[in-house]
Amino acid sequence: MKKMFLPALILLGVSAQAQMKADDVKTFTLKNGMKFLVVEDNSIPNANMYLFYKVGSRNEYQGITGLSHFFEHMMFNGAKKYGPKEFDRTMEFNGGANNAYTTENVTVYTNWFPASATEVIFDLEGDRISSLSIDPKMVESERGVVLSERSTGLENSPWNLLAQSVQATAFQEHPYHWPVIGYEDDMKNWKQSDLERYFKTYYAPNNCVVVVSGSVKTEEVKKLAEKYLEPIPAQPEPPKVHTVEPPQTGERRILVQKDVATPYLNIVYHVPESRHEDFYALTLLSDILTSGKSSRLYSALVDKKQLATSVFTDYGGSFDPYLFGVYVAASKGIHENDLEKAVYEEIEKIKKDGVTENELQKVKNQKVMDFYNQVETINGKSNNIGTYEVFFGDYRKMFDAPGLYNKVSADDIKRVANKYFTRSNRTVGILKSNTEE
Repeated sequence: MKKMFLPALILLGVSAQAQMKADDVKTFTLKNGMKFLVVEDNSIPNANMYLFYKVGSRNEYQGITGLSHFFEHMMFNGAKKYGPKEFDRTMEFNGGANNAYTTENVTVYTNWFPASATEVIFDLEGDRISSLSIDPKMVESERGVVLSERSTGLENSPWNLLAQSVQATAFQEHPYHWPVIGYEDDMKNWKQSDLERYFKTYYAPNNCVVVVSGSVKTEEVKKLAEKYLEPIPAQPEPPKVHTVEPPQTGERRILVQKDVATPYLNIVYHVPESRHEDFYALTLLSDILTSGKSSRLYSALVDKKQLATSVFTDYGGSFDPYLFGVYVAASKGIHENDLEKAVYEEIEKIKKDGVTENELQKVKNQKVMDFYNQVETINGKSNNIGTYEVFFGDYRKMFDAPGLYNKVSADDIKRVANKYFTRSNRTVGILKSNTEE
C-alpha cells in the first residue's frame, strides 16, 4: 500500500485568510460529472493533483470486503496506454511522484509534478480511469501482496490488532464494522465480476472530486480535463449506504492477547459524522486531551503518574457517525485496570468541572498555526480544499471554520464530553500478553 497521508481537518486563521480566500478557488464540472477545484499558486514552478474518490470500506459488504484498498494497488498496475509499472516510471521520468491512501470513507490519489508535466499527468490519469487493466494474472499477484500486507500489519502492530478488534465490537451493523484492508477469506475469494463491477461503479468520473494546485492556469486545466477526462462516460450514482448503527445501550469490552511487553488500551465512544454541529467542539476536545505535553491525558498519565509511555486520541472526518478513540500504552509494571481508571478520572474532571478558558484558547491557537503551516504549501491547499468539499459538502465551508471554532465555548466542551463520553456509549479494548492473568 502507498504511504497513507490522512486528511487534516483544520482551522483557517486570520493570517492564512490574507493569503488564500474562497474566491481563489476556481471550479468547473465536466459533462460527465467530474468536479474540479483549481488554485493558481505561482510560488514554485510545481503543481499537484489530488483525486478524491468517494469510495472506502463503508461501500463494501461481506463477501467483497477489502476491495477499496485493493483497487488502490491495482490503479498503479497498468491500463490501455501505460502498461504495468509504467504509471510510476512515466511520472518519475517527468520529475513527478505520487502517493495514495484508502480509508473507511474515501480513496485518494495524489500526484506532485513540475508544472511543465501537467499534460502528462492528465494523460496518465485519463488512461487508468478509463481503461484500467483488471487482468486475472495481475489480480492474483496483487491479491498476494495485500494478503501479505494484512498479515504483516496485524503481526507487527499491536495497535492495528487492537483497533480492528475494538472497531468490530463497537459497530455491530454498519459497514464500519470491518477493517479497511478487508477479511482474509473475502480477499481470497474475490471474483473477477466483483472487481469489474466495483471499479465501474465507484471509479466513475461523477464519483470523483479533483483538486489541482500550483503553477497552473484554470483555463489550461479545464482544457486538459476536457481532452483527457471528459470523454470517460458517467455511471449511475453508486448505491447509498443505508445501514444505520443502532444506539449502543451498554458498555462493551474485548480482551485481545498477544506477546507484548506491556498492555495496550483503546477506549472508543460513538460520535456524530463530520457535518454535525458538534464536530468542532469534539475536535477541540481531542486536542485538549492529548495535543502536547500540557494536555490533560499526557500530563496526567505520562508526566505526573508515569502510568503510560504514550497516549493519543483519534477523531477525524467521516460520512456517517463514527468513533472518538483514546489510545494508551502502559508503562512497564502498570496494570491495565489502573491505566483505564486514570483515563476515566481525567475525563470525569472535564465532565464535572469543564476546561479553562486558557486551555481552550491554546488549542484554538494551535489550529490557526496548523492551518497556516499547511496552506503555505500547494499540498496543504489541495488536501484541505478537497477534504472540505468531500466531507463537508462544499470547499467554502473551510473558510467558515474560524467562526465555528471560535464559537466553541468552555460550556460546549463540557456539554459534548457529558453527551458522548458515557459508560453505555463506550467500547473498551485491552491487549496484553497471554502470559498475564
